[in-house]
Amino acid sequence: MRPGQRGTTGTGAGPAGRTHPGAAPAPATGAAAVMAGYPEAADKASLRRTNLGVLLRHLRDSGPQSRTHLSTATGLPKATVSVLVADLIERGLVREGELDRAGSIGRPHRMVELDGRRICGIGAEIGADHLTVLALDLRGTVVHEDRRALDVPALTARAALAEVADLVADCLSAVTERDMHPIGITLVTQGSVDAASGSVVVATNFGWRGVRAAQELRVRLGRDAPPVLVENDAESGALAEYLAAPGTDVRELVYVTGGIGVGGASISGGKLLRGSEIGHMKLDRLDRPCPCGRTGCWEVAVGLQAFLDAAADPTDRVHDLSVDLAERLGDLLDRADAGDPRTLSALAGLAGDLALGLSILVDVLNPPRIVIGGYFAVFGRYLVEPAQRILDERRIAPTTERVVVAASTLGLSNAARGGALLALAGIFQDPSVVPVRPAPEDSDTWPL
Repeated sequence: MRPGQRGTTGTGAGPAGRTHPGAAPAPATGAAAVMAGYPEAADKASLRRTNLGVLLRHLRDSGPQSRTHLSTATGLPKATVSVLVADLIERGLVREGELDRAGSIGRPHRMVELDGRRICGIGAEIGADHLTVLALDLRGTVVHEDRRALDVPALTARAALAEVADLVADCLSAVTERDMHPIGITLVTQGSVDAASGSVVVATNFGWRGVRAAQELRVRLGRDAPPVLVENDAESGALAEYLAAPGTDVRELVYVTGGIGVGGASISGGKLLRGSEIGHMKLDRLDRPCPCGRTGCWEVAVGLQAFLDAAADPTDRVHDLSVDLAERLGDLLDRADAGDPRTLSALAGLAGDLALGLSILVDVLNPPRIVIGGYFAVFGRYLVEPAQRILDERRIAPTTERVVVAASTLGLSNAARGGALLALAGIFQDPSVVPVRPAPEDSDTWPL
């Protein structure tokens, strides 16, 4: 792959990692930037920026902390932490919260927590049959969300991106009305992307090759629009899953997302890894042709279209691309819950084929946890248990570590959420990009 180019999974080595004082990894772009830091500081100013980022990321990942706890966790002197926290407060990125009285002796400490309520990042996902636009504030709260059914393969890339631009423009207007400043936009798409040029290298399910997506969006949104990034949907989804549970010990997982295609990404030791395309492993028992040009790909067996074909006749409403995907999947879930034989049979077949691919990922990557997302998560209660049972049966020895299978709880907006987090990544790397707020007498404006 060329520098900056991404695939649809995370099974190979990649440049990502957490930042710790005194040990800064190489700079990263795109998805890796959420979990990466800056190069070694060359002067006091860059060291300060790095340490500001260390504190802000720690608060994001671990929740509210006292200054004393921040000092212990980051290894920074207490006096330095106090100065840095004051700086972050002046920028509106953190605020003081409740007093920490739990188990303390003497005077309780004031907790410090993320703020950033006037800043947001925007994620815009383009799927084969839908668009999703979502805005998050710095604390990860959804401040705007919109979806639209769209038959993307039936449109030219320019026409599809025009639809995306319309939804993003609506989002920009909505957050501006809330007196929020959008810091960036991430277009999340299937296939391989080149982050450096903002291009979709190839997305076989869209019929796209060499599409300069970021440039197209920037032109349509105008020169005053925030910066636009492009990222792969599976990698964005994996980051959303990883960052959705701050304060836990989940640092190893494989994320597999189901749509018309199948993508995946892996996080190991808190680092995002990327590499081959799991949806194109040769696992289809019927050896059917795949849009990629090969036959027998896994996504032909477990992709959304295969499931819809198995669950319903072509004239059924669930095949109507003008109906929002969430509604169509909701109809099928209702049928399954009502005991419809055809739907249940389709889910049983999907569970078996899904578990087959997951078992290979387990053999190769040996993760402690697999999270299934996209349309797989909608049917989680019909897929997780049989997949878990099959993986348990395939354990080589009773002493082998058990792999836990779980369904994403972030819904169909998972990838868009990851995109919004990516748009906010620059702030967590270098909080100094956000200017200090005006003095209290001018506090009704904030020149971002």
